[in-house]
Amino acid sequence: MEEKLQNKENMTISDVAEALGVSKTTVSRAISGKGRVGATTRNKVLSYIEKHNYKPSTVAKGLAQSRTYNICVTIPSDCGVSEQLFFQSVVAGMCNYLALRDYDVVVASISDMDISNLKRIVSNHKVDGVIVSRTYRNGIIVEYLKESHIPFVTLGLCNDKEVAQIDCDHREGCKELTSLLLMRGMKKIGLIGGDTRHMVTQSRYQGYLDAFKELGLEADQQLIYENSITAVLVENAVEELMVQQADCILCMDDSICNFVLHKCSHDGIIIPEDLKVASFFNSSILENHRPAITCLNFDNNEEGVIAAKTILDLLDGKEVPNVKKLGYQVIINNSTK
Repeated sequence: MEEKLQNKENMTISDVAEALGVSKTTVSRAISGKGRVGATTRNKVLSYIEKHNYKPSTVAKGLAQSRTYNICVTIPSDCGVSEQLFFQSVVAGMCNYLALRDYDVVVASISDMDISNLKRIVSNHKVDGVIVSRTYRNGIIVEYLKESHIPFVTLGLCNDKEVAQIDCDHREGCKELTSLLLMRGMKKIGLIGGDTRHMVTQSRYQGYLDAFKELGLEADQQLIYENSITAVLVENAVEELMVQQADCILCMDDSICNFVLHKCSHDGIIIPEDLKVASFFNSSILENHRPAITCLNFDNNEEGVIAAKTILDLLDGKEVPNVKKLGYQVIINNSTK
């Protein structure tokens, strides 16, 4: 029998159990390290599988360890083209890390008010943990996952201090960039902001306000345009800011900045001579623009890797920080000179 198994390419737990004269449950317990198995028997099983280079399939390991070896990642159903680039980079980092550890990614498309896809996946026990890729002010996703008692991590801050949160330090980065522009003599700095339902929008807005406060200044609320989530709304904001003679427009993200640049080009507004422009988020959308755009740069791939590592640490019972903030890079380019 042993000679036959040596030549068998796809050895199973059943094959190992038959060769050693023990039950499949005993083999599973010996492999997982869980359950009551004598030391002699465990060593016998482990020595055998090592000798025959047996690698349990993901399904077999999952049964042995009560795991599915799947991680759910939530993706906003309403994300635009520029946001898709961000999520692709983040998820790529997750997938690369998890694949090396025999995990697969299951994607759940959700919105701030509709998490039915996530509920179906979790209630059917299809995943071991969840990575929430966007946090919302209403907190229904976090509330549901806590009630479900499934390990989860959020990309972005939430108001629950018990939740493991990973976030690029948007608030500090936006504060630093705004401060640099103020110190360069730009006093009338307009802000065109995104969807206020998103926690990241709140972080960026607070960073903008922090910069004024730290320098003993007060932000002009007439120069702030929130919830500018369409090209038309952004274009209207640009028109009004030009009437108010703003010397700089800060855009909360690359999509908004792209709309601003198109509007300026269409209206013959020359950057930076007529108007200075900067973005709180950089992406490939802005890379080829001339003049080059002043912006904040974040490592989205790293964010995904750290989220994947954190969820596996939680599954293994390890302690993780409640909030882990990642760094950023301020890039000063010709658009604000």
